[in-house]
Amino acid sequence: MKLRIRLLGTVELCVDGQVATPGAAKRRAVLAGLAIEANRPISLDRLAEMVWSDGPPASAVANLRSHAAVLRRTLGDRLIARPNAYELRLAPDELDVAEFQRLAGEGRELLATAEPAGAIATLTAALACWRGAAGDGLPRGTALDNRWASLDEQRLQVFEELAEARLAAGQHGHLLPELRGHLAAHPLRERAWGQLMLALYRCGDVPAALTVYRDARAVLDEQLGIEPGEELATLHRAMLDRAPELSYAARVVTAPTPPPAPTVDLRPAVGWTVPRELPADLVTFVGRTRETADVVATVGGAQPTAVVLTGAAGSGKTALAVRAAHAVAGDFPDGQVFVDLGYQPSVTPGEVLARVLRALGVAPADVPGNTDERAGWFRSLAAGRRFLLVVDGVTRAAQVRPLLPAGPGPALIVVGQRRLGSLDGVRRVALRPLGAGQARDLLAAVAGPERLAADPAATAELVRLCAGSALALRIAGTRLGRWPALPVVALVTQVGDGPDRLDLLAYEDMSVRESLATGLAAVRSDDEVAGRLLALLGASPDAPARVDRAAAQLGVTAHRVRRALEDLADAHLVQWEGPAGYRLPALVREYAAELAAVPSAPAHPLTGWRVDPVAA
Repeated sequence: MKLRIRLLGTVELCVDGQVATPGAAKRRAVLAGLAIEANRPISLDRLAEMVWSDGPPASAVANLRSHAAVLRRTLGDRLIARPNAYELRLAPDELDVAEFQRLAGEGRELLATAEPAGAIATLTAALACWRGAAGDGLPRGTALDNRWASLDEQRLQVFEELAEARLAAGQHGHLLPELRGHLAAHPLRERAWGQLMLALYRCGDVPAALTVYRDARAVLDEQLGIEPGEELATLHRAMLDRAPELSYAARVVTAPTPPPAPTVDLRPAVGWTVPRELPADLVTFVGRTRETADVVATVGGAQPTAVVLTGAAGSGKTALAVRAAHAVAGDFPDGQVFVDLGYQPSVTPGEVLARVLRALGVAPADVPGNTDERAGWFRSLAAGRRFLLVVDGVTRAAQVRPLLPAGPGPALIVVGQRRLGSLDGVRRVALRPLGAGQARDLLAAVAGPERLAADPAATAELVRLCAGSALALRIAGTRLGRWPALPVVALVTQVGDGPDRLDLLAYEDMSVRESLATGLAAVRSDDEVAGRLLALLGASPDAPARVDRAAAQLGVTAHRVRRALEDLADAHLVQWEGPAGYRLPALVREYAAELAAVPSAPAHPLTGWRVDPVAA
């Protein structure tokens, strides 16, 4: 009978080539404990510690004997009963742990004797024994945990020994993506940081190699509070001095370099750069503590994923996204990419992918012409790498769907007015209007607290007029700061509740009206009825929307009106108030009234068509 027991991944037992793994988790733990201590008796007490995490129950011995009886049906006389113990007899090639350790030892010997070609083949075979985490699927908190941790550590060492052999063989270019993935999962491995530095240096990218040292130093300081070790620091100094011994050309290779056998085109990985594209963080960022924490927790956790940050025009979505991105930037040593789509529905997914690929170092001439190829190339580049992607001004889910992380490593923050409900597996964080307290704090941060303290009643009224809009509050605060002699009450009088409010809520490149217009244009690109409906609501801004009446006035079906209302609500341009129906939020009311005041164009004299200035 030929056995094969695999512990480097999910526990698996094969007998004469047929899988015969027992199903119960504790029975598999018994098998694993016996196999990892093969060819020696294991006492029942020791075996119980390997199976139960919180102390063996009173029935432990009876349970172990029952598990052993079931295993013996498969293992036959290989499982031997001893006094208060069991022993599993295995040949060296019947346990993957023994095979891995044998190959790892042979590879180290070849590496020590300067035979990189042989070391590469042997160490690669050693790593091929692994199918996942050691002892995957077994109970945790048992005496076996230390054995699994030791094996996982050995696996990391063998990976780095293989990297050393490949560096010695001149494979530094193809090694880059693997080293980056290794460090993304294990950022405290100083040896791997040094190998990545050396690989980049030999590829001719000295600035990137020095940047890696800076990233390694930051990670070690943040997570352990220590400086890089002497070996890494010495390598850094040698690179600063352009030491000739670092060059691969200066090394003597005693064995021919085997040709690499990549399964995918690695040109993008060789061209990888470390982008740092985040805009400056706002000094006067105020409030939104819970929402910021939600975004940080989503993208900065052990398994980064995607988050959609949504809210009304001017709610401060971009500022919050940038604040959160800066907070987690240290967790993404492979860089941060920022893309602003400007709420333009015409931007295609292919254009977004091309922009991201260029940011990641792919030469413009190498960017594929086909969107699917761009998406595939992006996934290849992103696999296992710790980089953060922020896409602002998104209007359609399709624009960012190809960027959703396909595995651990990268993270994505999407910013838009709409929920993008068809994106699967993302966390959504919605920004509500700022409360009075946070609104006053933001106003004080921009205008100065002493200005507000001089007239608290006027300040409260100004806060009300800004209706919880971070953009409106920032504009009002900037106006107060620009004119130190202007009392708060004077600005309140100017802004007021009249038709000129949107004219006054604009300053340089900040404008509440333009922000609302951009949001409406994005909705109208999908449904032109939405724009006409908003103008219709603006004619009676205080009245709730009545579907049947609106349908009659617009000359469309009630279904089309309901769909338009849903689109407007998704973009935070109308709000649902239960049985009362939909109403216009503050500030949107003024903008809708402006749309309602635009006269309809006369029919064209030749075609008879009308050009609706709202829908045009």
